[in-house]
Formats: sequence, structure tokens, C-alpha cells
Amino acid sequence: MTDLAGRTAVVTGGGSGLGAAIARSLHAAGAHVVVVGRDAEKLDRVVADLGSRTRGMICDVSDPGSVDRLREQLADTEVSILVNNAGIPGPVAALTDIEVDDWDEVFAVNVRGTFLLCKALLPGMVERGEGDVINVASVSGKRPLAHRTPYCASKMAVIGLTSTLAFEVGPAGVRVNSLSPGPVQGPRMERNFRLEAARSGTSIDDAEQAFVSRAALGRMVTEEEVGAAVIAMLGMPGMCGADIDLSAGMVA
Repeated sequence: MTDLAGRTAVVTGGGSGLGAAIARSLHAAGAHVVVVGRDAEKLDRVVADLGSRTRGMICDVSDPGSVDRLREQLADTEVSILVNNAGIPGPVAALTDIEVDDWDEVFAVNVRGTFLLCKALLPGMVERGEGDVINVASVSGKRPLAHRTPYCASKMAVIGLTSTLAFEVGPAGVRVNSLSPGPVQGPRMERNFRLEAARSGTSIDDAEQAFVSRAALGRMVTEEEVGAAVIAMLGMPGMCGADIDLSAGMVA
């Protein structure tokens, strides 16, 4: 396993799901981990579970003022790993039935949040001449997924942000990459299957099977596999501006 001893990682959306799994993997690799999110109770549980070398910090990544406060709290910390994981799934509906506020909320968290955290924490990495940013995108940003337009568009935006930012900060020694998981087993996908079943008039099991049948492996990926992928990416010093597919073959 990649040795991250002495490095500090910030993981947004770190209170549950993928964020918590990524935090566990980073901690197991020796990093100091700052889990960031909006729910203090969830953050406290992750910190208690991981123990030493872990802190929880409240932040709404879509709010510039909240991100500024986080940056100030971390002023004395050399953050060398940023994992922009915070995101929301948005509505499951035809584009013509989506409300403007719902569209804006998805982009505020998934895209503006990524922008704001990069803007806040990249200057220190650039000044020190080293660092890693991993933006969690999605295979949904690379292939059609009907009735998920805001989410798919936001994740495509994250991939575009990643490739462009890599050329801005790469010369300073900072690597920027994105990780695109496919459907991940857990509450979020269960919620999506319920909504799709209600929309289409099918069963939840049928909605799930229709989705995972698109993957070469015929299954979803796990949160632990996503955490392992983050560690693997950090162990590839020559990789920059890349988007890594982790979808059980969904893109293929």
C-alpha cells in the first residue's frame, strides 16, 4: 500500500458513504485525515471510528463563506491531498419536469463546491511545490443516463474542470485527477432505484437489474473499492489530468 505517513488529506462529504470509505483508506495508509461535511454528528462518528490522526470540520462546500472559514481553520496545516467527494444526486425526472432550484442545487454542490475547495487549498500546494487533488466524478458524466440530466451534466463539468486545472497547476508540481465510479452499493443507489421504479412503474429489483446489467462485471462497485482506488491513484506520481474509470465495466 502507498505510504502516506506525514501527509494531511482533506475529504469533503466525509461523514458517510464514499467520503467515509475514502477517509478510512487514507487513514489506513498513514495519512492525517480531515473529514469535512455539514452534519456534525456524522463527522463525529467517523472521527471516533478512525481515532488518532483524524479531525472533523463543519463546512458547506457550496457556500463561499463557509469554505473561507474552513481555509482559515486549516491555515496552520499543510494540506497536501484534497479529495473533492461532496456531491448530491439530484432529481430523477425528465429534464422538462426538473425545477430550476433543483438544477441549481446540484451544480452548487457538485461543481461550485469542487471549485471553491480547489480555490481555497491549492495556493498552499502550489507554494510548496507538491500536492494531489482527486475530484470524484462519475461514469454518468461520460455516458447517457436518462432522467438524471443535472447530475450527469455536473459530473461532466467536474471532469472538464479536472483536465483544465491539471495544466494550470501541474507545472508547480501539483497533480489533479478525477475518479469516476460507476454505481456504488449503498443508500444513494437504493434511493435512485426506488425513484426510478416509481417513475417507470417497475419493481425496485427490476430497476436495479436494468442498471447493473450495463456493466461488464454485472454488478456495482463497493465503497471499499473506491477508497482503494484513491490510494492507488496517489501511488502513481506520473499521472496528472487523468480520469480513472471504476465502474465494473459500465463505460465499456
